[in-house]
Amino acid sequence: MKLNLKKLKFFKTGLHNPQFGGLDIFRFIGPGLLVTVGFIDPGNWASNLSAGADYGYALLWMVTLSTIMLIILQHNVAHLGIATGLCLSEAATIYVKPTVSKILLGSAMTASVSTSLAEILGGAIALEMLFNIPVKAGSVMVTIFVMIMLYTNSYRFIEKWIIAFVSIIGISFLYELSLTEVDWNAAAAGWVTPSFPAGSIVIIMSVLGAVVMPHNLFLHSEIIQSRQWNLEDDRIIKKQLKYEFLDTLMSMMIGWAINSAMIILAAAAFYKTATKVSELQQAEKLLRPLLGTHAAVIFAVALLFAGVASTITSGMAAGSIFAGMFKEPYDIKDSHSKTGVALSLLAALGIIFLITNPFQGLIISQMFLSIQLPFTIFLQVYLTSSEKVMGKYKNNPFSKITLVSLGVIVSALNVALFISMFK
Repeated sequence: MKLNLKKLKFFKTGLHNPQFGGLDIFRFIGPGLLVTVGFIDPGNWASNLSAGADYGYALLWMVTLSTIMLIILQHNVAHLGIATGLCLSEAATIYVKPTVSKILLGSAMTASVSTSLAEILGGAIALEMLFNIPVKAGSVMVTIFVMIMLYTNSYRFIEKWIIAFVSIIGISFLYELSLTEVDWNAAAAGWVTPSFPAGSIVIIMSVLGAVVMPHNLFLHSEIIQSRQWNLEDDRIIKKQLKYEFLDTLMSMMIGWAINSAMIILAAAAFYKTATKVSELQQAEKLLRPLLGTHAAVIFAVALLFAGVASTITSGMAAGSIFAGMFKEPYDIKDSHSKTGVALSLLAALGIIFLITNPFQGLIISQMFLSIQLPFTIFLQVYLTSSEKVMGKYKNNPFSKITLVSLGVIVSALNVALFISMFK
């Protein structure tokens, strides 16, 4: 294992042999929340509102399953970053055959474009709700704002903004739920009882793609190193792994709660009245007579924060993937990182100008992410199970079997999706 000095210089932790104390967990909180904002993004909003409006509480189990999968996968990929000093993209470029790594990382960049598309669209839709700004004009505004944020601000400054955004989104949904009549018995059953209502496979895959996202696996392996110190000290590596897991677990549970709240809100507000929701703007308008004007405005404001925050993390992930192709860490001052950010955001913006149905675009973008996901999972398993890559920190047999099983489950769901499309 080699110490990545360039990466440590970029993140500027300023500590190499820290004295750990009882409150150290608070110094490690941050990377997990940046990942969390990626799965409470506008794509999730579209998938979750469709799930709740069309099937009530029946698909809540998919949020539970996806979150469990996410905790395992995100912890494992953070393990890679901590133990090696490399992000997933760098490790793939170094340890996988060039042809294979280029194909896999190319598909990951394509997935990042799909992610950015959903994030930008969500922010633009929120601007339309709040200020009647056309979606395409709003998309340009969101893209410009995010690029300014990424190109001019440091990682740690952005991290603080993201934590604030996640807090606002969570509080907003708590307020929304306080105004609705929820069947908590049905919700409790839905969380733990798998069901596949007729015609639900596309929504199920969208929920999966919206929670377990390929770009987040790349991002987490990169940003976890903002908390790194001396990679040559086993004591410090083990301490980091411990605190990283707590950060990941806490952050993923916050995401689970917010995603569940979206489905519960849609089930309570729309499913029981058999109201179909075909666009986010419609959901906001339907909430006005049901929950009041303030609730509708808060819904739109939360969506705006979700769109902006998740677009930032999507851009960071794209920069990390692209820079990794050149065996470099993410550094917004470097040309490769800048190019990766621009490619993802500008390509997504271009596609938005070709879309006629923004809400359907959100659903399809999440479905595409679920299709790419198995490739990223199996790449991750290969790298984290390799003694050449991880040394003594490689996956044990149980972890490897668990990770491979998750990849198989996602692949099987993809097969079910394709079968349903041809019926």
